[in-house]
Amino acid sequence: MKQRSLACLLPLILLIVGFTTHFIFIWHPNQVVFDEAHYGKAVNGYLTGKYFFTGHPPLGPQLITLGAWLGGYRDLGFSFDHIGQIFPNSTFIALRIMPALAGALLPLVIYFFLLNLGLPRILAFTGGLLLSFDNALIVESHNAFITSFVIFFGFLGLTFFVKARQHNYSWFFLLLSGVSLGLSLAAEWTAAGFFIFVGLLFLKDSLLLKKLFRLSSIALIFIATVFLTYFTVFQIHFALLPKSGTGDAFMTPAFRQGKLNPFEKFMELNMTSYQTNLIGIKSTHPYSSKWYTWPLMTRPIFYWSGMDEKIYLMGNPALWWGSSLAAVIFICLFFIKGWRKNSTASLLLLGYVSAYAPFIPVPRILFLYHYFAPLIFAVMMLIFLINKIPRPYKTYVLVFYTIAVILSFLYFSPLTYGLKLNDREYQQRVWFETWR
Repeated sequence: MKQRSLACLLPLILLIVGFTTHFIFIWHPNQVVFDEAHYGKAVNGYLTGKYFFTGHPPLGPQLITLGAWLGGYRDLGFSFDHIGQIFPNSTFIALRIMPALAGALLPLVIYFFLLNLGLPRILAFTGGLLLSFDNALIVESHNAFITSFVIFFGFLGLTFFVKARQHNYSWFFLLLSGVSLGLSLAAEWTAAGFFIFVGLLFLKDSLLLKKLFRLSSIALIFIATVFLTYFTVFQIHFALLPKSGTGDAFMTPAFRQGKLNPFEKFMELNMTSYQTNLIGIKSTHPYSSKWYTWPLMTRPIFYWSGMDEKIYLMGNPALWWGSSLAAVIFICLFFIKGWRKNSTASLLLLGYVSAYAPFIPVPRILFLYHYFAPLIFAVMMLIFLINKIPRPYKTYVLVFYTIAVILSFLYFSPLTYGLKLNDREYQQRVWFETWR
């Protein structure tokens, strides 16, 4: 097949597969799932204009609200009181549109990211395809949650940044990167790892290329772009919430009375969110997990339960454990074989460490979904290792592993989409006591 035809066909396949796995059964369950109880209230706040407080930057609820509004959701009296609360009609589906869209497009972003790193097209395609079948990524974007926005915009920003580096720090791609990463940060502060990746690359290029002044100037403009994007999201937040609401209790009298200018309001909300997150250090949760357990997926999260149906945030074991093993092998070979001179290998290791390391010192409770960015880099490491296998064994490994991931996805999909399982079928899928 001609390269041009392949270049069009492979992204199309990723779109079809991504939209299928992320949008199928999006109407089920017709009940509030886990943090939908939290973000649903935020949607009602935006649609009524009543001020609320979530403790996170506002882009996630804004995008969920956009999808809800476009999809005709108008159930402003629905309280989102508890998990399992039944929606009164089918318009609730609109709440899940934007997270699912971000999740469906992520494999395509990873495809282009791997292409920009210089990996062969078919391997870049495989990287995106494998992520299309990760059960955890699907669950998180299948419901009205915000993590899919963090990951989508974060890797989109990295893709544009790598492209900018390849074109002598092209302003066009650099600005696109700044906007994308600003949106990622405006969804949740866990996007910090993406900025460590970019910052270290800026520093490396400044020192090695001996263009400290030029790259320092570029870095300042990049930072300004990120800040302006982040700041603008907050101004939209304030503009959409002119009325008094439940969030007033978290703010100062000057804020509530409209005596602060836009920047002062921006600073107060960010500081209040930070302080609220500090308070969360003392909180506990039965499904929280330690950062060092994530690669082994020892503690999935129980999201929802029906009569004979359950939803777990549980990764695809073939993909999680396979990529974890690949990450260990990759890191060992990186130093043993001197891959430090290999730019692709260096970027992948930098990405994995940048995405993972920020969680190590975090004192508050963490969850399995915080591993999503490191997971994606681990999958890329796996693809890199497969590329090192001599032909024809490379093809055999690629096909066999892809089939294994798809079969694993299908086996665990009832716990992803909340499909019916009898007790025996459920027990067969809960392999460890910590998975319950």
